[in-house]
Amino acid sequence: MQFKKIVLCACAAATLAIGSAAAQARDLLRVGTEPTFAPFEFLDTQTKDYTGFDMDLIRAVGQKAGFDVQILNMGFDALIPALMTGNVDVVAAGVSITPERQKRVDFTTPYYTSGLSMLIHRTDAEKFKTFDDLKNQRLAVQIGTTGADKAKDIQGAKVSSFNTTSEAFMDLLSHNASAVVLDRPVLAYYLKNQPKAAQQLTIPPYIADAEEFGFCVKKGNTALLDKLNKAYAELKASGEVDKIYKKWFQE
Repeated sequence: MQFKKIVLCACAAATLAIGSAAAQARDLLRVGTEPTFAPFEFLDTQTKDYTGFDMDLIRAVGQKAGFDVQILNMGFDALIPALMTGNVDVVAAGVSITPERQKRVDFTTPYYTSGLSMLIHRTDAEKFKTFDDLKNQRLAVQIGTTGADKAKDIQGAKVSSFNTTSEAFMDLLSHNASAVVLDRPVLAYYLKNQPKAAQQLTIPPYIADAEEFGFCVKKGNTALLDKLNKAYAELKASGEVDKIYKKWFQE
């Protein structure tokens, strides 16, 4: 009889433990990214983890909103289609908020303001000062970016499109292109971390087309959008967003 009581108590305790674990279980937030866009998202070669400003921020926002965050790697041009088909819940990939994209997805509160610039050879510094100077030149871009859109609008430009920023940079270093057109902070981070390339390349002071970055959710998913915006606002108010910003842009 005593043994039966012990078994019953053990079963009851196990049931309570399972119920408690289930109550504490968090929903999974699947985040799509394209990790070649440093310092926003890239693969840390030592830890083999996805890192960067966007990665730190979406993890913080997701956790604040009550989710476990899973990062999924895919090509930049596949991110919005993956969101629309439900293969990911959020896109965090330095995505500029544009009217065309707003027709397809919903954006969170903007979290970063950027601008387009160009990366050129130092020997061309006097020759290429603005985008107008790039007429009839060969340009390298990353597929699906606003930099790619800008390059295609430059009169007579011959545009080579690549899946990753590193391929575009290599095209420039190989003298197959006169410039890479991309977001200025990405260009600056590349030069900061590639001293050999920095000896050959430079970024003119010129900046065009100020643009805001936001996280994307599926069109009409207001429940998730509201959760993410609320979490972001709370992190902003607490100073956590500024702390993450300083880690990547002021160190």
